[in-house]
Order: sequence, then C-alpha cells, then structure tokens
Amino acid sequence: MSQREEFQRTIGYGEAAIGQLRRNEIPAYPRNYELWYTYCAGFNHALNKAVNDILRARGHINTDEVHEIYSQFLAPSRLGDRIEEVGSRLSDEINEVVGAVEQTISANARYCESLSESTSELLSTTDQKRVLSIVQNLITSTRSSEATNRLLEAQLADSRKQIADLQESLDAIRFESLTDELTTLANRKHFDQSIERAVANSRDSDETFSLLITDIDHFKTFNDTYGHQTGDQVLRLVGLAVKQNVKGQDIACRYGGEEFAIILPRTGLDHARTVADHIRIAVMSKELVKRSTGENLGYITISIGVSTWKPSDTVASVIERADASLYLAKRNGRNRVCTERDLAVMERRKETGRGAA
Repeated sequence: MSQREEFQRTIGYGEAAIGQLRRNEIPAYPRNYELWYTYCAGFNHALNKAVNDILRARGHINTDEVHEIYSQFLAPSRLGDRIEEVGSRLSDEINEVVGAVEQTISANARYCESLSESTSELLSTTDQKRVLSIVQNLITSTRSSEATNRLLEAQLADSRKQIADLQESLDAIRFESLTDELTTLANRKHFDQSIERAVANSRDSDETFSLLITDIDHFKTFNDTYGHQTGDQVLRLVGLAVKQNVKGQDIACRYGGEEFAIILPRTGLDHARTVADHIRIAVMSKELVKRSTGENLGYITISIGVSTWKPSDTVASVIERADASLYLAKRNGRNRVCTERDLAVMERRKETGRGAA
C-alpha cells in the first residue's frame, strides 16, 4: 500500500473515531480516542463486540463504560497483570513443594537418628521387655516415616498437576499475545519476530524464503457502506482463505487493518506466486452474505505482492519489495498477484524508455 493510500485509510479511521466521540459525548482524551480508533479500524473483535452490545441495548455508551472496556481490552498492563498473577501462583506452588520436601527431609533425618539409637540400644540390652519396647518404637517410627513420604508423594503429584495447569495458562497468554483475535492468525508482533528469524535463518543456512503481503481491494469503501461488523466478516473470510492455503511451517499473519502477510520458508519466487494465486482465487470464489439481513453482497477481491529473500537483504528490504509489488498489483487493476520480478520488468521498461528518449 502506498504512503498516500495509508494516509487516506488511517485518516478515515481517525475521522470516524472523532465522530464516535462526538456522537456519544465522550471527552477526546488520548485513551478514549485510542479506543474509538481501534473500534473504527476493526483491529480488536472482542472490543468491537463489547461496544456493539452496549450500543444495541441503549443506543449510546457512557464514559465509565468506555473506561471499563479500555481496561479490559486495551490497557497495556492487561497481559502483564495476568502473567504476574500466574507467576505469583507458580511461586507459591514451588514454595509449598520446597516446604514439604524440607519437612520430609527433617522427618527422615529424625527417623534415621531413631534407627541408629534403637540399634545401639538393641546391641546393649538383653532384657526382653526392653527389646519389645524398642521394636515397637521402631514400628511406630517407620509407620510415621511412611505416612510422611506418602504425604509428600501426594503433594508432589498435586503440584505437578498445578504446575502443568499454570504452564497451560502461560501458553494461553503467550498465544493470545501473538494472535489476532478476529482472524485467529498470528498478529503483527508475531510477524515482526518471525520475519527477523526468517532473515537470520536464511543468512545462516543459505535457504531462501518468500514473503506475501496482501490487501483487500476497496475495503474502506466496503466497510463504510456496510458497517464494521460486515467488515469484520470480510476480514475473517480472507483470514480463513489464507489459513486454508498455507501449511507446515508457513506463518500467516494479520499485518494490520485489511493487510495480511505470509512467510513461506524454503520457498522460491515461482512457488510463492502460485501460493499467492491460490489465496487470491480462494477469496474471490467466496460469496459474501450479510449475516444480519441475508443480503447478498457479492464477491471481494485481494491484491498480493511477493518478494523472495536475497543474500544482501535486510528485513526492511524484503518487506519493501513485497509492499512495492503489492502497490504495483493495485495500480495494474487490483485482484492480481505481482512479484518483485514484475517490478524489475517495469524498471527495465522505464530505463529503456528514458534511453530511447
């Protein structure tokens, strides 16, 4: 997407956010603007649902409700708080296990001491009653030691389960932090990490990878015409088409707004173009029906740009060529795939034209 198109798209979101602030008479503080900008851009499906539920019920939303929704879905500390909570529970569990182990070690030390004392007494006495008393004490000590050990085994088994549950919670938090909630694809943070790794891996192994960047054609017009909920439906449809046409170690991400990015490890330009065309055709073949009314909205299309890693590449240069290829696809009529090879052909034609002049 060109800088001009990006400017127009984001200004549209900003103007829509200001409109929501005015409509609901919400002060235009930065956090309130952030919430409405996110709502208008459709980045956070759960936030949009929470806002829409209130608007459907009452027709407007008040400042307290905006603050509550911001805290729940946008506050920067939200994931951090959850991680801190799980970490605290994990620390408590470990402390309990350490305490139980220490108690068992102490009990076993006392038992060993008791055995040693009883052995000495048995060797030094021939009194039958005293021998029976020592043996009885040994039996009691042994049973007590066995009970302590069984208690520790039970606590360790319970702690293993608790720690496994906490690990699942941490995995869920990590997944959430790297996943786009609307499309269930990886999010921009995951993409940024993955493209860095892909470039580093290619430098180390000399294995190439390809990058696809896609953009939904005329999405802003569609979103403005049919509303954000239908716009969300379009994003989910494209996300599904992307997901169905990648496999294995391919990494599909929501790159931002109506843009998606797919990293294809160990994939050359020609194969990447084929994958891109499969995604484009899959999107174009799905007829869109507005859920609330059953209205047939026809078909949507996407444009895709493709680049392939070169030894001289940085993260920025790989993305720049894919983005330029996407822009070329847009300029050439949309609903098409263009690659960095098409960019090179266009550049040669320009140079030839200048030479002829």
